[in-house]
Amino acid sequence: MEARVKWVEDLSFVGESSSGHQVMMDGNSGDKAPSPMEMVLIAAGGCSAIDVVSILRKGRHQVTDCEVKLTSKRREEAPRLFTDINLHFIVSGKALTDKIVERAVQLSAEKYCSVSLMLGKAANITHSFEIKDPE
Repeated sequence: MEARVKWVEDLSFVGESSSGHQVMMDGNSGDKAPSPMEMVLIAAGGCSAIDVVSILRKGRHQVTDCEVKLTSKRREEAPRLFTDINLHFIVSGKALTDKIVERAVQLSAEKYCSVSLMLGKAANITHSFEIKDPE
């Protein structure tokens, strides 16, 4: 995997993935785009959500919605690493039970989510979930 980051102006940069997709980043406290640390947090949520939805679908469960709300704490001094991250999943679907969703979240956390597993080397990562009735 390769990527490239190009300076645009001030502290704004464009990142380009090897698949050709671009994303804007801003080192000025997220003034014009997400900061790199915000992108890392978003990546953890995206990676985990993809896992949870995939696991539920492979189990032939009818998942209709999945959202991950992430909260985090960072060190006050440089380097401002994440110290704590919580991923809270809000999952909707037909006939989903706590046991089914908990297993999907646990598999993502312990086996599949590369981003969370990597971040877990430096931060305390926790997971929680709730099941909402489909609307």
